[in-house]
Amino acid sequence: MNTEFESNYSPELQEKPKNSKWPVVIGTTVGVLVGFLLATLVAVIVLFGRKTSVSDSSQGVIDTLTDDSATSESKLQTILYIIKNYYYQDVDDQTLIDGVYAGIVESLDDPYSAYYTAEEYEDLMDTLTGNYAGIGALLQKNAETGEVAITKVYEDTPAEQAGLQEGDIIVSADGNIATEEDLDVFVQHIRGEEGTDVELVINREGEEMTVTCTRASISTPTVEHQMLDNNVGYIQVSQFTDGTYDDFVAAYEDLEAQGMTSVIFDMRNNGGGLLDSVVDILDYLLPEGTVVYTMDKAGNREDYTSDAANYKSIPMTVLVNGNTASAAEIFTGAIRDFEYGTIIGTQTFGKGIVQSTIPLTDGSAVKLTTQTYYTPSGECIHGTGITPDEVLEYEFMGGEDDQYSVDLDNQIQKALEVLASN
Repeated sequence: MNTEFESNYSPELQEKPKNSKWPVVIGTTVGVLVGFLLATLVAVIVLFGRKTSVSDSSQGVIDTLTDDSATSESKLQTILYIIKNYYYQDVDDQTLIDGVYAGIVESLDDPYSAYYTAEEYEDLMDTLTGNYAGIGALLQKNAETGEVAITKVYEDTPAEQAGLQEGDIIVSADGNIATEEDLDVFVQHIRGEEGTDVELVINREGEEMTVTCTRASISTPTVEHQMLDNNVGYIQVSQFTDGTYDDFVAAYEDLEAQGMTSVIFDMRNNGGGLLDSVVDILDYLLPEGTVVYTMDKAGNREDYTSDAANYKSIPMTVLVNGNTASAAEIFTGAIRDFEYGTIIGTQTFGKGIVQSTIPLTDGSAVKLTTQTYYTPSGECIHGTGITPDEVLEYEFMGGEDDQYSVDLDNQIQKALEVLASN
């Protein structure tokens, strides 16, 4: 945050949704707006004794905010009155209320915070399981430009069949402009009923073209592995979801059974995912110690640790690039700080903040940036990223007619060279 598909919501690290302590936070959050709206919504919560007003019907909220008995008229009341009476089309009350909630979060000017309607939140949870109806491409949003790029096209999927390629920029989906929406929301235009079409406008090396994909049921693997020469294992992780830990362990154990003596972890184009997922994997690999810690704005620190019940002691390398972000940077930073492996590639993305997704009582949710994370050595990489031990730009060593192969990937070949010298 963020899924295969339409995923990787912008490079982002998320905590799993929390239920217990959030009602108080929700009440405060819903009450935070600009100017008079702050007092108005807090008053609604206090006067009616509710933990959060989002469980009210949209009409009830509209009636409260536009109550003619109020001693003074708020700016929000005026705007709602103008829209209801003068806008050239009728507007559903729930649409207006969702707009208020979304506007509150948007006012934070944080590309990683968002408000989700109940339908959007349900779709978001589907993305974190890796199962959905979509096109079979991993997407990532540039937080600065807003562009949405394809970072991976999965085999035997509608995306591959339509000719989509890694590096393509998606301009729009069925007329919805990618730069105008949060990635978690934009991807819902790409997803849809199985068997239906989505029209994508893409930009490939400066040339725009229209591509039609027929949606299909997609189950995206987040871990792929193979044995390379000289018993070097290769494990590629595309993102960290609920199922990634189990798939990672299965891949590692399969390579162990084949006689693996060293390993390459490929975190290139991994935009992040769930904090718990990457911590569990690091606990599986590393000896006892803190693998990452977080701090909130009040200075409260939370450590995530490895207990050394399981740990590995074979030579390791980690491949990274500019799209290695968030949870993938936590993985990279921990391997580096534990002095457990060599980092190879180019500077990582630099996303050192954590989002928490907070479910609300009506099925909607708020995703907020709540913490900053630090590598085990105490480094905050937000805005800077991680510099590899071996800086090496990616180069495909084959010819124009050659298909991709690990033998033609210069960064993988460098990793093999480093492992051979250990």
